[in-house]
Amino acid sequence: MICEGLGVTMPTLRDEFMVRKAVEIVEKARERNLVLRIIGAIAVYLHILDNPIALGFYTSQSRLGLADIFTDIDLIAYSKQKKQLMKFFEEELKLQSNPRLNIIFGGKRLFYEDPSMSVKIDVFFDKLEFSHDVFFGKEPSKGRLELDYPTITPTDLLLEKLQIHSINYKDIIDIMAILIAHDVTLGEVKNTIDANYIAQILSDDWGFWYDAVSNLNKVVEVSMDLASKEKITEEAKNIVTERVSKLLKTINETPKTKNWEKRAKIGTSKPWYREVEEVL
Repeated sequence: MICEGLGVTMPTLRDEFMVRKAVEIVEKARERNLVLRIIGAIAVYLHILDNPIALGFYTSQSRLGLADIFTDIDLIAYSKQKKQLMKFFEEELKLQSNPRLNIIFGGKRLFYEDPSMSVKIDVFFDKLEFSHDVFFGKEPSKGRLELDYPTITPTDLLLEKLQIHSINYKDIIDIMAILIAHDVTLGEVKNTIDANYIAQILSDDWGFWYDAVSNLNKVVEVSMDLASKEKITEEAKNIVTERVSKLLKTINETPKTKNWEKRAKIGTSKPWYREVEEVL
């Protein structure tokens, strides 16, 4: 539980339970040599938990404490371990599967629920497939799940947010919190954001590049607006804008592939993102 002495809002009991449950599942999986990592809102929270500036900003924007923000547990794994994971979830954890959704998504995702606790668990395999794809199981992204624990890396967590085409305010706040808590570096350094890797991914995908850059610019706009209304400290605002600037500089200076250049010529005259439907 977060220390009140830090001047930070306490998480709701439900949120606290969801975080503990997510970490517990990943820890049990590791004991069985199963690679499983937390993504989404719970991963954001875990990555900013030890940074008072980021956590203070996060809670000041009503992202914690006033209502339950963790609606479910999102996880990612490798498809090569799918059978073992299904056995782990169903036989050991005694979770209830959702056959209809599992058939619809054709094995790309698995859906479970803990009926006793009303907790929904969504398991992705190899990639996050939303407005754009964020890969974990193929080059140059192969083996990225092993780079951090119990969540994906801050770099991949940021990409998870930057790929959103119709980004909303809460996602922008999540991006700002991630940036406040993690420095931007030029290489894979633990607990930092690897600008080189992000730039490499975007250099081969114009659509992803377009939305990611647009979202980073929106982050700066929101941080400036919040600062003008005194809803963010000057220190936090400066950290966000400086780190966005470092990211954009690396993205802009990284050479683009022929695939990127070819798609750039088409621009926004044709859809450059995937429509994302709500999973019922």
